[in-house]
Amino acid sequence: MKILLLGGSGQVGFELRRTLVLLGEVDAPNRHELDLGDARAVSGYLEQSRPDLIVNAAAWTAVDKAEESRDAAYQLNAALPEQLAGYASQHHIALVHYSTDYVYPGDGDEAWREDSPTEPLSVYGASKLAGDRAIQSSGCSHLVFRTSWVYAARGHNFMKTMLRLGHERDALKIVDDQIGAPTPARLIAQVSTLAIPPLLSARLGSGIYHLAPRGETSWHGFASEIFHQAEGQGESLMINPAQVVGIPTVEYPTPAARPLNSRLSVEKLEQALGIKMPEWRTQLALTLEEHISR
Repeated sequence: MKILLLGGSGQVGFELRRTLVLLGEVDAPNRHELDLGDARAVSGYLEQSRPDLIVNAAAWTAVDKAEESRDAAYQLNAALPEQLAGYASQHHIALVHYSTDYVYPGDGDEAWREDSPTEPLSVYGASKLAGDRAIQSSGCSHLVFRTSWVYAARGHNFMKTMLRLGHERDALKIVDDQIGAPTPARLIAQVSTLAIPPLLSARLGSGIYHLAPRGETSWHGFASEIFHQAEGQGESLMINPAQVVGIPTVEYPTPAARPLNSRLSVEKLEQALGIKMPEWRTQLALTLEEHISR
């Protein structure tokens, strides 16, 4: 099987390059080989590559910059998925795509389900929702994985930023009223690779699935756990845990609004694949170990 992986240099894409090789030959063009913002270039590459499966890990993820770069965000998050889904439908192949908790309104305290009402608060969220809907309406065989708070041992992410600040400062203020589940890119890739064979054999139905660990925390709780576990793994930090102070979102204004409730129910995915998602703290421990040992 020939797998076309887009966004292979990103956090999730890097991990997918390591797991998808179990399923077939992986073609992961970099940005110099394929400009994903150029629809004609994408069309030409698809015709040349003739993949048996498309996995799209490419996205505009700069949430605040999307507010002033709407067209660019929609090109990557909506137009590209629509184009890929159209090709997949025409050639009778499957598409795997990644979305976000930002498609939901972010209120309340109940975990969002896949059929919960959507109401994005930002351009980023709206652009991702447009991509989800384009894939659903294309008629192609597909998996859309909505996830939250993605981080990894590589790339730019909250875990690595906290570790850097933990070495530089003795006190921090971190938002404590946004609640979700930190999701390592490694787990996203592992579950994706597990889900693809049953999708291709029609044992797993096309649709939207939430992909995140079990449990919940705030950004403040996530940061505190990062520092606690890092010290437990031998990291010498400057940060004083007692000086990691929680603050409300209103005290940390950003150009794009963030959802306060990013909880995602993973029951649909667990039942469909016959698995139990791990707890977020155990996944943090593995990711920290990988980062620290590098």
